[in-house]
Amino acid sequence: MTESGNGPLSGVRVVELAGIGPGPFAAMLLADLGADVVRVDRPGGPGLGVDPAYDVTNRNKRSVLVDLKSPEGVAQVLELAERADVLIEGYRPGVAERLGVGPEECLVRNPRLVYGRMTGWGQQGPLADTAGHDIGYIAITGALGMIGPPDGPPAIPANLLGDYAGGSLYLVIGVLAALQHARTEGGTGQVVDAAIVDGTAHLTAMIHGMLAAGGWQDRRSANLLDGGAPFYGTYETADGGHMAVGALETRFYGAFIRLLGIEQEAPSRDDLTAWSELRTTIAARFKTRTREEWTAVFAGSDACVAPVLSLREAPQHPHLAARGTFVEHGGLTQPAPAPRFSRTPGAVRRPPAQPGADLVEVARDWQVPGLLAPRVADDPPAGPVRAGQQDTAG
Repeated sequence: MTESGNGPLSGVRVVELAGIGPGPFAAMLLADLGADVVRVDRPGGPGLGVDPAYDVTNRNKRSVLVDLKSPEGVAQVLELAERADVLIEGYRPGVAERLGVGPEECLVRNPRLVYGRMTGWGQQGPLADTAGHDIGYIAITGALGMIGPPDGPPAIPANLLGDYAGGSLYLVIGVLAALQHARTEGGTGQVVDAAIVDGTAHLTAMIHGMLAAGGWQDRRSANLLDGGAPFYGTYETADGGHMAVGALETRFYGAFIRLLGIEQEAPSRDDLTAWSELRTTIAARFKTRTREEWTAVFAGSDACVAPVLSLREAPQHPHLAARGTFVEHGGLTQPAPAPRFSRTPGAVRRPPAQPGADLVEVARDWQVPGLLAPRVADDPPAGPVRAGQQDTAG
C-alpha cells in the first residue's frame, strides 16, 4: 500500500535522487502534502555532514540505497521511474544523462513522467556547468543587492531567498503544473527546468515594475520596502532586542506613533527630507524600553509592530502556538506543513528518512523486486556533485 497519508497529493509517487539544498526541500513539500516520496540515497551519503535523524527536509519520505555508478543501480532507478509520477534530480547539467537516468531514458520507460531538474544556473547558459551556491545566484539577479544598509555590504538572507524561494518553490510549482498536464486527456510527461536564477529573478517582478515607473531607486535602503522608510524597518530596544515596524498605511502609522509616544514630536512622514530626523526619534524612543515591554504596548493594535524573535523563540509566540505553526514530532520541533487544506490536510507522518532503511517496504509497495538484488560491496561515496546546488546547499 502506498505510504501517502491524507494530503491532497495522496497517491502521487515521487522519486528523489538524493542531493542537498533545494531539491530535498522541494521533495519534502510534496511529501508533506501526501505524496509518496522515495529518496534514492547513495552509499556514503550526500556529504552534508548532518545526522540524518535531524534532517527535517527528509521527513515524510522513505529511503533506498542505490549505487548509480553500477548498471544494477541504474536499472533500479529506471524501474522506480517507470512506476512514478514525478522524478526530481539536482545534478549538474549532463550528469544524469551520463549516469543513464536522464530525461530521455526515463521518459521512454514512462511517457507521463514529470522530470524535475533543480539547478542553480539552469540547464543552459555560460555558467551552467560551473559550481555555485545560493549567495551567487541571488547576487547576479539583483536580489542580494537590494538587501542591507546603504553604507555597508549587502545582508545575506541565509539560503532562504535563493535555494528555497527561488529554487524549491518554483520547482514544486513547475512539477505540479506539469503533473496536471500529464494527467489531462492527451497529456504527456515533460522536463521541468527549475533554475534558482530564474526563480529569484521572477520574485523581483514587482520591484522591476516600480523601477521602470520611477517608484524604486536602484540602491539599498532608499525605498519604501527596503528599510529606506523610517516606518518600515527594525529598531533596537533597551535590552538589545529588536522590534520590526511595518506601519506603511497612514492609519496604521497613526496608531504606531501614538502608541510609541512620539505623536507630538515626530516630524511629518510625508517630508522625505525629515526622514533621518524621524528615524532618530523613533530609534531613541524604542531604546527606552525592553522588547517584551514594547511587545505588550503594541499587542492587539493595528500599528503593525512585532518583536524580532529567534528561531528558538518563534514556536512559543502566542499566535504561532495557537495556529500550530510549529509541531513536535519524534522529539524534533519543526515547522508544520504549509499551506493548509480544509479537506485534505497535510501532516508530519514520518521522521526524517534514514538512508536505505525502507528498502524492503518500498520494493513491496512499488512492486520493484529488483531493489532487493544483492549489492556490490560499498565503495566510498563518490558520485556526481549534487547541484541545485551545483555544489549548492545554500
